[in-house]
Amino acid sequence: MLCALARGPHHLKVAAVYYNLSDLLCTSRGCAVLAVRLASGHGSGSASRRSSSHQHQHHHHQQQPRRELLCRPSRSGVQSSKLAVRTFHSEPVAMFYSMYAYLSNLPRLHVLGLAIIAYVVYYLIQVVKRPIIACSDGPFKQYLIRKVPTLENKYWPTFWCVESRAQTVLASLLRSKSLPRINYRREILCLKDGGEVALDWMEEGCNANAPCILILPGLTGESQAEYIKCLVLAAQQSGMRVVVFNNRGLGGIELKTPRLYCAANCEDLCEVVKHVRKVLPAHCKLGATGISMGGLILGNYLARKSEEARSILSAAKIISVPWDVHKGSASIEKPVINSLLGRHLAGSLCRTLRNHLDIYRDIYQDSDIDIQRILRCTTIKEFDELFTAKQFGYAHVNDYYSDATLHNKLDHISVPLLCLSAADDPFQPLDAIPVKAANQCTHVAIVITARGGHIGFLEGWWPSTRDQYMGRLFTEYFTKALFDEDGEFQHTSDKMHERFLAKETVALAASPLLLDKKVVVVDHLDHKVKLT
Repeated sequence: MLCALARGPHHLKVAAVYYNLSDLLCTSRGCAVLAVRLASGHGSGSASRRSSSHQHQHHHHQQQPRRELLCRPSRSGVQSSKLAVRTFHSEPVAMFYSMYAYLSNLPRLHVLGLAIIAYVVYYLIQVVKRPIIACSDGPFKQYLIRKVPTLENKYWPTFWCVESRAQTVLASLLRSKSLPRINYRREILCLKDGGEVALDWMEEGCNANAPCILILPGLTGESQAEYIKCLVLAAQQSGMRVVVFNNRGLGGIELKTPRLYCAANCEDLCEVVKHVRKVLPAHCKLGATGISMGGLILGNYLARKSEEARSILSAAKIISVPWDVHKGSASIEKPVINSLLGRHLAGSLCRTLRNHLDIYRDIYQDSDIDIQRILRCTTIKEFDELFTAKQFGYAHVNDYYSDATLHNKLDHISVPLLCLSAADDPFQPLDAIPVKAANQCTHVAIVITARGGHIGFLEGWWPSTRDQYMGRLFTEYFTKALFDEDGEFQHTSDKMHERFLAKETVALAASPLLLDKKVVVVDHLDHKVKLT
């Protein structure tokens, strides 16, 4: 660089380029190339300076010794430098430099155009994909392919919003700003233990024969949550009535007992399902949908109360459910954005508890449950460890999570269940989705989209808040399953149940010990006989 300054400004540009390149390579080879480059231009520079004025020549002679001292390489150095130049031009670094020089001289609009083209190619190849259907080859899968056209089409996420966390947050914001408040008809249901829950009905525009869908919100959701309103409006447009089950302490209902709710306990849901079936006309079919933690509650009900659920529900659907709660909890605590979403949900749990602080302060005053410590929780797992697990009698939070997990219970479900999950759900890693288990189940089909986030599934250039992928799949499935004008879904359900019973019989025959245990359990539950 000093040589270039001594030789004149017309060498500065060359010196600067090779200086940067040698600095990039971080080797002596770059310095050798710089020396040869400057030495080769020494003769022509001298010739041009000899034609200048006498004053310039005098200045030149004064600077010449110093320049030669700085720049003139030895004979062996020049030979090794020429070898370095030949080696330099024979390596991929030369191609990199040429590409860098080309791109650095491109106009900004051209660079922007290349970036857009590259993103479009990425979007079409990596983002837009047909969903995967994890389901055993049988009546249910064949019915879904024939009757639910959305499953055969590619899912086109919003072009400028494909990242999972962006889908999750933006979907919530758009729906909350654009969807109107819904005027439900509220019914307060008193439970057996003295607790109360709110059932919010939407029956506007439905005829007397319209089927009904029971909706279970997520962790701290209620009937006015934006994703609930999205489904309610979609069902209303299809002529189906809806009832939203608000968990204890949510939806503006005061707690009558200290007990709240958890993902592994489906006792409240059992009472709600029976009540809704009782108040509906006998000829109206009933379906159920659970979102996120509501999906866990619904899934556990379908697995544990298999025969009871089949006698009441015609079809079921769960959306963005955390299949493996252990992995889901670990995923939501990953830094940085995931943990921020988890902190937001933990804050919602603490606010729910704070709203009912009066009932807990006296009850847990002398117990090992520290309410003030719980109100400072920053993660969902911390809240569950200090409060939820203890309130429902679990020795450890991991015991609670194991009991709530669904991925190992699919074989017990005997109600046609359609599930929607995104491969990039920040609350549930892809490897936790029970694809293999679903491929062996008779009644479970898991639809997995490449993108969608957690309860996001935005699509289109500007996402419509009313016609979205999640709502469209919801209405297509339940319209066919609950109206069932040609009786095909009922016929398919009967065939599915035959396969379910045959599979269960084979499994029990292969394990006599399991058969004996099942007989004992059934006898205990149905006849209340004390076994010795």
